[in-house]
Amino acid sequence: MNAIDLPDAVVISTDEMERFQRLEYEHTSLLEQRQALELRIHKSEERRRAFIHILHDMSELNKKLCDQRKAMIHILADYEQDRRSLAQQTERLDNSRRALVHILQDSHDSNLRLEKSRKAMIHIMSDLKETTEEVKRQERELLEKQEQLVQAGKLATLGELTTGVAHELNNPLNSIGLFVGNTIDMIRLGMAETETQQLLQELDNAMQQVHKATSIISHLRTFGRVASARHEPMILEPVVRGALMLLQEQLRLRQIEVHVDFPSEEVKVLGSSIQLEQVFINLLTNARDAMASSRDKRMTISCAMQKSMVELHVSDTGTGILPELEKRIFDPFFTTKEVGLGTGLGLSITYGIIQDHRGTIELKNHPGEGAVFIIRLPILEQKGDTVP
Repeated sequence: MNAIDLPDAVVISTDEMERFQRLEYEHTSLLEQRQALELRIHKSEERRRAFIHILHDMSELNKKLCDQRKAMIHILADYEQDRRSLAQQTERLDNSRRALVHILQDSHDSNLRLEKSRKAMIHIMSDLKETTEEVKRQERELLEKQEQLVQAGKLATLGELTTGVAHELNNPLNSIGLFVGNTIDMIRLGMAETETQQLLQELDNAMQQVHKATSIISHLRTFGRVASARHEPMILEPVVRGALMLLQEQLRLRQIEVHVDFPSEEVKVLGSSIQLEQVFINLLTNARDAMASSRDKRMTISCAMQKSMVELHVSDTGTGILPELEKRIFDPFFTTKEVGLGTGLGLSITYGIIQDHRGTIELKNHPGEGAVFIIRLPILEQKGDTVP
């Protein structure tokens, strides 16, 4: 800064000059300070502006950091959720592993038990085979015993029929003797050439009586032989008639009236004629004995067809059966007859035969008035079967 030019007329003292110089120096110093301050202010302004930019940047950075923090919080939340899910999955996997271990252990134990069971099953099958063979053997023995029992019952029945059959055979034998005797007498008297027709008639009568006796004996032999277990188509009425023929003389001697009522058409069943004849002989024999003390002695055998079954009624006018004994009449060796007059096998054998023919037998009892035995058998409906 230039010094102030003073007028030439002005005289300045030394003190004033020094003070003036000091002032000038101070003025210069102040100017320099002012410039320095202005420079500092300018720099401060620049720093302020830079600081404002920094603050703005920091604000932006804080916003970004806040957003990143929020994102980090979400990430941490997702991480925590994933960690928990993973922990649960790990726990489930561990549980599954433990369960698999238990399953494998159980499977091993099951295999061991299965092996033991298989060995036990082999022993059981072996025992079952032996048991089955034993059961079959016992069934065969039982069947044989039943057949023997049936045969014993038939023989017992034949024993009871002996007197009546002997009397029935005696009649044709007497007739044969009479006719043959007449023929011999005519021959001795020399009438053979003149009375040839009469001789032939006498011999023909004798032959008819021989056929009658032969028929009785043949029927007895057929009835007495062991019945075949094979069932065949058969007509029912001749079986009933055959049983009546064997008992005919006994019924006649006891003055028992017999009524037989069969349908006009043939009633066919599948069965054994010998066994069914034994059934009717047993029932007729019991009816005969039940009417021993009755005044009105009537025996009725009726037959009716109902759908697929044939129903036979065998009734008598005897004394009937005591109500308390009805449930026992089909039991083996049970009899209401006096000691020595019955084996107790008749109705038991009858029941077994009817069961074997897929039929039923029941009793309708009328104490003091008689009894009715009802037999139901399946009707033979197959076409093309022949009846022997």
